[in-house]
Amino acid sequence: MFTQTVKNNTMKFNTKAIHGGQHDIDPAFGSVMTPIYQTSTYKQTTPGGHKGYEYSRSANPTRSSLEQSLASLENGKYGLAFGSGLAAVDAVLKLLEPGDEVVTTNNLYGGSYRLFTSIFQKFGIKFHFVDMENAQDIVEHINDHTKMIWIETPTNPMMNIIDIKAVSQISSKHKLILAVDNTFATPYLQSPLDLGADIVMHSVTKYIGGHSDLVMGALIVNDKTLADKLYFIQNSSGAICGPQDAFLALRGIKTLHVRMQRHCENGKAVAHFLKSHPKVEKVYWPGFQEHPNHIIAKAQMKDFGGMVSFSTKEGSWESAIQILENLKVFTLAESLGGVESLAGHPASMTHASVPKEDRLNMGIVDSLIRLSVGIEDESDLLADLKQALG
Repeated sequence: MFTQTVKNNTMKFNTKAIHGGQHDIDPAFGSVMTPIYQTSTYKQTTPGGHKGYEYSRSANPTRSSLEQSLASLENGKYGLAFGSGLAAVDAVLKLLEPGDEVVTTNNLYGGSYRLFTSIFQKFGIKFHFVDMENAQDIVEHINDHTKMIWIETPTNPMMNIIDIKAVSQISSKHKLILAVDNTFATPYLQSPLDLGADIVMHSVTKYIGGHSDLVMGALIVNDKTLADKLYFIQNSSGAICGPQDAFLALRGIKTLHVRMQRHCENGKAVAHFLKSHPKVEKVYWPGFQEHPNHIIAKAQMKDFGGMVSFSTKEGSWESAIQILENLKVFTLAESLGGVESLAGHPASMTHASVPKEDRLNMGIVDSLIRLSVGIEDESDLLADLKQALG
């Protein structure tokens, strides 16, 4: 039987997606797939005498298997699974105390922005929203109260690229925690821990689950002291995922590598099609040479992903809505990262909670459309966009 350490150190990604961090065979009945341990509590032979599990808020065998798999994918030692991506972000922010400050990107997922400004800000945490295209611009916002840098790359929805290695050097110099939202890239394309990050966060709901059938978040770390603090928060706050969702996420992980290959191929085709269309003003996709920090994306990512945003030449809210309502293969819906192609309107959906002035400063104009390009046939996706654009 492989140990988790052996699998993390020697297996290539495609193999780790299927076997990483997992026991070869379930010891009870030889199940190849991790069983769903749908139980809240566990028999003890004497108080404290158990087999590692006593209450499922603290730990559950199905969730533990998922957490080990997630750690393996990110080349980390410790994984934690939560009831949503925002629950995972919430746990990280609970490492802070009133008066602490966080430097974060000015192009941020709307849910994270809402959590930062509407929840934690009123508890005395201060957030600096900074353009991080040049990592050195972060330094001027660091002071004695700064405790954390929070980034996402590529960003949602503008696909901004942030140099993780450069930011990690800054965070290390100033003894700060660096947390990276790796949801868009996934561990298949990008490994923030290897580039110096302290915490990697995922909305497992998206590419890792991959089938639009669960809501979940995850954190992966290497440092035991940091892991112990996060495990304490996870257990104390209780925002854990259930065993059924953990099972679904484990199932999704087993095809992450093959799905991401197709997402990247289709994303590239869609980006180039949109770039050449006369009704499209601008396309945001890190694979274009003229995309800001394209060279960094090329260096720190294996490929450029399946997320593409674009604005219309007409530039109006109505022009975007008309395209979205005309789509047939792309589904107008929240979320991203599923096998099916999805389309959204950031200004009224994912970033509706962000004040309009702040949205515009991020580049989120009213005519912006965000596409999560799925794994359907490329020709069908291009035909759908062609007819929707008119």
